[in-house]
Amino acid sequence: MSSTSQSSNSGKVPENRDTGYIRGNDTWTQWRNIFAILAGKMTDEGKEQFRVSRDIRNEATDCKRCEDQRDFLFQFSPIIRYLSDNIRQLGGDLSSHNVYCRRCTNRKAGGFDPEFGILLCANEMKDQGHLEDTMAHEMVHAYDHLRFKVDWATNLRHAACTEIRASSLSGECRWAREFFRRGQWNFTQQHQECVRRRAMLSVQARPGCKDEAHAEKVVNEVWDSCFRDTRPFDEIYR
Repeated sequence: MSSTSQSSNSGKVPENRDTGYIRGNDTWTQWRNIFAILAGKMTDEGKEQFRVSRDIRNEATDCKRCEDQRDFLFQFSPIIRYLSDNIRQLGGDLSSHNVYCRRCTNRKAGGFDPEFGILLCANEMKDQGHLEDTMAHEMVHAYDHLRFKVDWATNLRHAACTEIRASSLSGECRWAREFFRRGQWNFTQQHQECVRRRAMLSVQARPGCKDEAHAEKVVNEVWDSCFRDTRPFDEIYR
């Protein structure tokens, strides 16, 4: 066997590799998988297999719950209603017809597309508060797209600015969310650190970003002006 063949085969994971995950949708099998995770007997690959299987099994229920909560928030959430009104004043329209609840295969909460609207990852929503934060985040992106004509494809500074604003204004970086859900226990500058961290991660994931240092540089370049810009709010709302 040539060295090239040996090299290509060495990186492959054997198909029969034991990850600790047991296939099956019955209750007993699900409990066995849960106990395997709790006992530390399931690999990261096995945990991902378990999550994917669970998401597929619960897809209809997750999407229905997401849609019900989305509709409730459009009616009764102060921040969602306020953002909806301001987006409408700019000529946009976001409602149940273009805010979609779907099962996502990547581990993200949602996304915004200027042509299609907002995607909410139903299988990633922890509760209605999480959904509200995610909707508000993506609606800030929609507002920015209409007001500032964001170049989503090639301009990293634009991307960094709208990510800073979305993380700051949506409520996802408020102290309680960071403390209880993400284990970030800082008492000073917590909000700013969260916004900066999340903006850097988003910029770093874009094709035009070279590495973490590049993402940090871009975020720093626009930080002062974009963090201070709280439009359409008078100040940071949540």
